[in-house]
Amino acid sequence: MHIEPGYIAPAKVLMANAAASGVLIYYAKDLIKSPAVIVKTGAAAVFFSLFMQSFHMSVGPSELHFIGASAIYLTLGFIPTLFGFALGLLLQGLLFEPGDLPHLAVNSLSLIVPLATMHYSFGRRFFDKENKLKLSWARILKADAIYYSGVTAMVGFWLLIGDVPTPFHAWATFASSYIFIVALEPLVTFAAVSLLKRYQDNRLISSLFIVRQLRLS
Repeated sequence: MHIEPGYIAPAKVLMANAAASGVLIYYAKDLIKSPAVIVKTGAAAVFFSLFMQSFHMSVGPSELHFIGASAIYLTLGFIPTLFGFALGLLLQGLLFEPGDLPHLAVNSLSLIVPLATMHYSFGRRFFDKENKLKLSWARILKADAIYYSGVTAMVGFWLLIGDVPTPFHAWATFASSYIFIVALEPLVTFAAVSLLKRYQDNRLISSLFIVRQLRLS
């Protein structure tokens, strides 16, 4: 989901910087209201960075990554995941890929816009006290399908407005590569949630993770 430097004109990168800053500023009130949320955000950034480093490969005009989006989202929550993605990309750039830093906002938007779409359209029902959905592999698959469709669409958007001509089939090759992730990630997520649910009464687990709010089918 990375857009390499040089694909997008500096003026458009500045617009992405403004958009990403606006999103993060809007949700900042939810981040700073509780120290626990800040700790969860740090954990989300670390897990995300580890997942990203565990598997990544170039596919067409972008990269295929194991993001672990649903696992992080369902165990740590929406706000920590949203900020954790941006912070995790910053850590990746500082520690491993400094060449990605110029497109930090571009790549952050590619992750956080689909996350917000998935959360408000479907995901938040897992945490709804009145209309709570039971968590199942099939429902995690649906959430992941919504999310990764958004990620690939965002990459397509950046390539469409980019300065480097990119054939449609190149983007289609990249987008289709995420079928593997969409099929695999729900299994990892369900296993992670099930394991944490076993120890949800543990003080450390209950303070760091939010699995107590979830119901397994």
